[in-house]
Amino acid sequence: MTFISDADMEAVMADMRTAALKEVLPRFLRLESDQVRAKTSVDDLVTDADLRAESMLSEALARRFPGAVVVGEEAVSADPDLLGRVGTAPLSIVIDPVDGTWNFANGLPVFGMMVALIAGDETIAGLIHYPLTGDFILARRGGGAWHVAPDGERRRLKVAPPKPIAEMSGIVCLPQLPPEEQAAIAPNLPSFLRVTNYRCSAYEYRLLAQGSIDFVMNASLQPWDHAAGHLVHLEAGGYAAIPPGIGYRPSMGQGRLLLASNEAVWHDVRRALGIL
Repeated sequence: MTFISDADMEAVMADMRTAALKEVLPRFLRLESDQVRAKTSVDDLVTDADLRAESMLSEALARRFPGAVVVGEEAVSADPDLLGRVGTAPLSIVIDPVDGTWNFANGLPVFGMMVALIAGDETIAGLIHYPLTGDFILARRGGGAWHVAPDGERRRLKVAPPKPIAEMSGIVCLPQLPPEEQAAIAPNLPSFLRVTNYRCSAYEYRLLAQGSIDFVMNASLQPWDHAAGHLVHLEAGGYAAIPPGIGYRPSMGQGRLLLASNEAVWHDVRRALGIL
């Protein structure tokens, strides 16, 4: 398996910072109407920041990891066949240049940048950057999950301790589900203390990994949304699976990915949500 060193991680962080400073932050709160476009639906957006940041990151990471297949979210929109390289290439690098594009385009300061390094069909490193605050959460397989402050100070991340359903907070992305599933799950949400949706995987995984929330359920399994954060969550001590208990892989495109503090909590949340 490809080895990712400390130097590699620092280099990827530097590339992400540069793309954020040059292509993302200058456009936040400054987008003109012709710099925001719809993709698959009216609330599935792409901006000039997404396109420019992905281009810059793709070029930088291709230079750093010669021979790697670089798969960006926006590149897949232009060439869907590119997605099939994830899970089959010896090393693929998956990029989400602006995760939470709807928030970004609408002036909400809840967005991030995500990069996953994947060997075969296993994520070996995941990095999530928060351009507005300048920090990261990241993990290498087997190395724990960490928060990295703008000054470089590191703090180990740990998921929340187990608790009763009535005391749990989490995220359920209902709009990703077909109407009949939304109607079945929605009545169960009041069983929890709080259930919300930030429209941003980068922040969902942050909240999970630092123990601020107890669970997340997603039904959109694009690798740029989950490969990096899933590894950070696991390395922070969490448990994740697709009901009835199938382990997540970056090549997966379908299923309901449920993440929780540990396996017992996962089963408790699954039952409480009514997910089969």
